[in-house]
Amino acid sequence: MDRSKEPGLMSPFSLGRFNLSHRVVLAPMTRCRALNTIPQPAHATFYSQRSTAGGLIITEAVAVGERGFGFPHSPGIFTEEQINAWKPVVDAVHAKGGIIFCQLWHVGRASHTEYQPNGDPPISSTGKKISDNWKIHMLDGSLQSYSAPRAVETSEIKVIVQQFRDAARNAMIAGFDGVEIHAGHGYLIEQFMKDGINDRVDEYGGSIENRCRFALEILKAVSDEIGAERTAIRISPVVDHLDALDSDPITLGLYLIHKFNDFKLCYMHLTQPRYTARKLNKKDLSSFRDCHSLMRKAYKGTLMSTGGYTKESGMVAIRDGEADLISYGRLFISNPDLPLKFGLGIMKLNKYHRSTFYTHDQVVGYTDYPFHHQDGKGSNKINTEGSLLLRSSL
Repeated sequence: MDRSKEPGLMSPFSLGRFNLSHRVVLAPMTRCRALNTIPQPAHATFYSQRSTAGGLIITEAVAVGERGFGFPHSPGIFTEEQINAWKPVVDAVHAKGGIIFCQLWHVGRASHTEYQPNGDPPISSTGKKISDNWKIHMLDGSLQSYSAPRAVETSEIKVIVQQFRDAARNAMIAGFDGVEIHAGHGYLIEQFMKDGINDRVDEYGGSIENRCRFALEILKAVSDEIGAERTAIRISPVVDHLDALDSDPITLGLYLIHKFNDFKLCYMHLTQPRYTARKLNKKDLSSFRDCHSLMRKAYKGTLMSTGGYTKESGMVAIRDGEADLISYGRLFISNPDLPLKFGLGIMKLNKYHRSTFYTHDQVVGYTDYPFHHQDGKGSNKINTEGSLLLRSSL
């Protein structure tokens, strides 16, 4: 069978109003470099280094309000100072011909009183805390237990929905091309969606329709504000990160898909269970394959997949139609020119240093990873700003 004409990682793709030159996406990754919630000049360097003409960049998760933080020195986009600090980051990506989406989040109960205004408890769909199987990164570098949350009142929910809407508007002011709503990984939106967490008795709890109401209200508010063609969403129905369990994740995922189809979003971002650190068993993997296959068939738009992909597994996923786009995290951290290396068939990739993932250093483990054929002056001898001459068969 001749597969030379089949799509691959380096094949172009039409993402709504955006023309991508390849399908290797920078995944959103918290890096803790936004000192006091403000993006720094190093952010512009980091994202610019990983930009290519026609390449898609998704930022680290960005808090929509002051109660949305759960990591040290993670960024926000709800103050004028934060918005203005994002502008040079966006400009740096656009200068390379790249496309950049801002990922919007609220961590909900995945926080600590230290990160909350006045030392208040974090908010959630529930009063149940995250188990001690999971630990939170603190400002002093230690790992501690998550704080017990407070279940939000029904009347407070519309305020949070408005925060997401305002954050999307702020992203447009900063110059972003679109936003991705983070509705996975055990953070606030998913804390409403999954029945292993949500124990509410109001219209946001109980049935699957009620549990998904919050997510869909946010999605509508954001898409109404900036347009569905600039709106995306990330979900992880099978992933149990931060105790995010559901009794029937496949039904949950398919219900969401059914609703997402009505919006005609820019894309949907689906996380594989390899994202979480726990050891997976055959039942877990089988559940994901079933869920992914069913969701792929049910979703009528562009599907991006993420979670432990290699170049080879990404190629297979694109070739076999399992996904339209693949987002890479750790490999992209240590290889700022990852699409170029994939396109040139370079097998040896820089190793990432896990110990520097969540440090606050503006250079080490952030912008100091070498490019292919980098000379002693730090310049990349292979031009990544123009045509990459990437092999479409990859």
